[in-house]
Amino acid sequence: MTEETKTGADVPPDHLAINPKSPFFDEDKLKRGVGIRFKGTVRTNVEEYCISEGWVRVQAGKTLDRKGNPLTVKLMGPVEAWYEDLGEDAPVAKL
Repeated sequence: MTEETKTGADVPPDHLAINPKSPFFDEDKLKRGVGIRFKGTVRTNVEEYCISEGWVRVQAGKTLDRKGNPLTVKLMGPVEAWYEDLGEDAPVAKL
């Protein structure tokens, strides 16, 4: 892990989801605003991410599954996350 990953409360968790039914949902962390960079591009449509495993889940159009949840697609690649409330110089969690 890099020095940026070890800074504690100033970086988002390794795995976070926006779905309240997920075990990785954390409302307090989401309220701070989490920025995601996937493969070098800032993404605003990420439903869930995992930095250590290198993937994000994004919604696949407007399609819903049989339970009414958005259908998601898992994309593999390097993921970086930061808290947006810390400004432009926020520490970044990455591998």
